[in-house]
Amino acid sequence: MNKRELDSAIAQNIASNGYLISAPWRSSGKTMVTLGLSRLALRSNLSVQTFKKGPDYIDPLWLSIASGTGCYNLDPYIQAEDELISTFQLHSNADTLSLVEGTMGLHDGLRSDGYDSNAAIAKLLNVPVILVMDCRGMHRTLAALVNGILEFDPEVNFAGVVLNRIRSARHAGKVRTALTEYCDIKVLGEVPETDSLRIAEKQLGLKPAPEHTNTEQHIDRVADLVQAHCDISDLFRDLKPVVVNKNSVSLEFCTQTYAPEVVPQESIRIGLAKDEAFHFYYQDDLDAFHQRGIELIEVSPLCDELPQNLDGLIIGGGFPERYAELLADNYSFRAALLNAIENGLTVHAECAGLMYLCRSLMLHGNVFDMVGVLPAQVSMSSKPLGRGYVRLRRLEDNVEIAAHEFHHSSIEFDAPQSFSYAIERGYGMDGKSDGVQYRNVCASYSHFRHTRSSPWVDDFIQRVQANSRGTICNTRVKDEVTISQDL
Repeated sequence: MNKRELDSAIAQNIASNGYLISAPWRSSGKTMVTLGLSRLALRSNLSVQTFKKGPDYIDPLWLSIASGTGCYNLDPYIQAEDELISTFQLHSNADTLSLVEGTMGLHDGLRSDGYDSNAAIAKLLNVPVILVMDCRGMHRTLAALVNGILEFDPEVNFAGVVLNRIRSARHAGKVRTALTEYCDIKVLGEVPETDSLRIAEKQLGLKPAPEHTNTEQHIDRVADLVQAHCDISDLFRDLKPVVVNKNSVSLEFCTQTYAPEVVPQESIRIGLAKDEAFHFYYQDDLDAFHQRGIELIEVSPLCDELPQNLDGLIIGGGFPERYAELLADNYSFRAALLNAIENGLTVHAECAGLMYLCRSLMLHGNVFDMVGVLPAQVSMSSKPLGRGYVRLRRLEDNVEIAAHEFHHSSIEFDAPQSFSYAIERGYGMDGKSDGVQYRNVCASYSHFRHTRSSPWVDDFIQRVQANSRGTICNTRVKDEVTISQDL
């Protein structure tokens, strides 16, 4: 038995009521169905756990709100198979409805052999697929498409099909008749075309939940639509109501896969930039910090003051370009952060965080002042410069690290910089390097995830401990550094 067969055999023992929601192509309604099922389960006091395939931050935010608990990513490029299975297994059980939202098409992935596709994950985790079909402009042809999907890989198990974007009762009848006559798959329902419930798409996909008005009400309306037009009783059949904390966030951690390498001997307080501009974080990375006894202090660079007595700061991805004026206007935060960094604060910054640490951001001909730690100007582009998975080679030890990137910006430095990584796959800063270093700051376009092969959480904690030398770095310092203030 090879490793993949062994991992699949392990997955066969997962006691869960799970489904993978997928489609033939993107923008077919996968998120709508997953959101609707998650919220309907929550309304019924059922335990529900959501997952998202691939390197995605935006959909998990929506799914977390819909389900009332953190969403976990399943990424076959960044995680080893046993890590992926462990992530699913540790958050799934026989009393939980486990919903995995796929990405792109059912059989799409980075590899041409489908090894990392949605279908492959469904088989690996032993969960059936709910197929969502965009029915616009078709009726009988849909039967041909569905049959092709059913026959392409007979090992994939299907729970049924949801017919989405139905234009009329006549359209629904034609599609249902064709599928009933020609296809061996259960029709779970026909969802009408409803533009008002579609979530707008932006550069990275869906409009982020923090930017959407009335997010809870929107999800409730989506759930009402799914309930009204789909027969989901069988999907919930084996689940029993439990006492559900609708506002809980799971802090469990995959200890079977990642054993903590760092056990802090003293209390460590790390700031976490979190607001509309910065909110790209993996749930299991946050779990890792909590598992290690780290206190995470959420702070908004848009409207807060920088907290005192931080040992470190994490500035994740997001959309600083959409809030450039507000970020620039919060002069006190920028000034305090610059002074803290100049006096030793340890910082981990990714993409949006990298942009924020630069001197300025140019947007539509306007220049907005940022923190100014890095001597560079950021410029925006209409097309992505770096997009997808990356593979980095860490220069200090030649270790290869899998990560991902998606950015529409470029950085022009005033002078040559020191970098942490060489680009083996991807773009990074310039197609060659990523991870600019300055004092105790490391800022990159690459987004990292804590795994066995890339334990960035432990690495960051070690940096914090080494740089603080057992003392707390007070973010209000006597040695002031002046930054520009546009009055």
